Amino acid sequence: MKRSPRFTGKVVIVTGAAQGIGRGVALAVAAEGGSVLAVDLSPLVREVVAEIEAGGGKAAAHEADLETFAGAQGAVDQALKLYKRVDVLINNVGGTIWTKPYEHYGEQEIEKEIRRSLFPTLWCCRAVLPFMVKKKKGVIVNVSSIATRSIHRVPYAAAKGGVNALTASIAMEQVGNGIRINATAPGGTEAPPRKIPRNAAKPTVKEKAWYQAIVDQTKESSLMHRYGTIAEQVAPILFFASDESSYVTGQTVNVNGGLYF
Repeated sequence: MKRSPRFTGKVVIVTGAAQGIGRGVALAVAAEGGSVLAVDLSPLVREVVAEIEAGGGKAAAHEADLETFAGAQGAVDQALKLYKRVDVLINNVGGTIWTKPYEHYGEQEIEKEIRRSLFPTLWCCRAVLPFMVKKKKGVIVNVSSIATRSIHRVPYAAAKGGVNALTASIAMEQVGNGIRINATAPGGTEAPPRKIPRNAAKPTVKEKAWYQAIVDQTKESSLMHRYGTIAEQVAPILFFASDESSYVTGQTVNVNGGLYF
C-alpha cells in the first residue's frame, strides 16, 4: 500500500539546511509535501531552496546566525510571516570545529564549540515554544551526536550532551501542551566535502592524526564497523518529525550502526 506524504499541509523549519544532513532533511520534507523554511548562516541555503522548487516542492530560504537569540527568533518570525504557523522545528546546526585532545583547546575555542553546537538548539527551541504552547501542538526534533562519548572533541561532546538534556527536560515540561520533542544522535556519516568548512585552516600532521583517531574509534566501536549515509540519518529524523512517532517524546536515539560501549 502506498504511503501518503507525511508532511502535506505542514510547515517545517529546518536549520543548518545548506549542507549535509540538514540539506537532506529539507529535500526529504519538501518531497513529502511539507512547506519548508530552510535556515542557515550561509547563502548556499538558497541553492537548496531552488532545488526544492525545481522539483515542485514548497520552500523559502532564510539566512540567520542561530548562535544568537535574535537570529533564532527572526527565523521563527519569518516562518510565521510566510506560512502563519510552525508545525515542526528540526534543529540541525552544529559540528566540531577543532579535533584534538582537550588539553590543547584554548579558552576561546572551547567557547566557540559550545556556541556552535548548543546555543542554536537552545535558542530555536525558546523561540518556537511560545507559538506551539499557544496552539497546544507542535513537534521539535534535535540533532545531537554520539560524540558525547568520544575522543578529541570534548567541548563538542559537552554541547551535544546539553542537547540531550534539554530534549528530555523540555519534553517533561511541554507534554501537557501537546508538544513532542525528541533527538537523534548520529554516528559517523559519509557526506560530500563541505563547501564552507567549519575550520578553514590547513590541518597539521598531528591534527590529521587526531582526526583519524576519531574515525577509527567511531568505526571500531560500532557493530557495523562503518559510517552511515545521509539518507540513513534523515530517515529517523523524519520519523520523529512525523505523526508516526505520536507516542514518543523525550528520547535521544542513537543512529550509529550499533555503538556498543
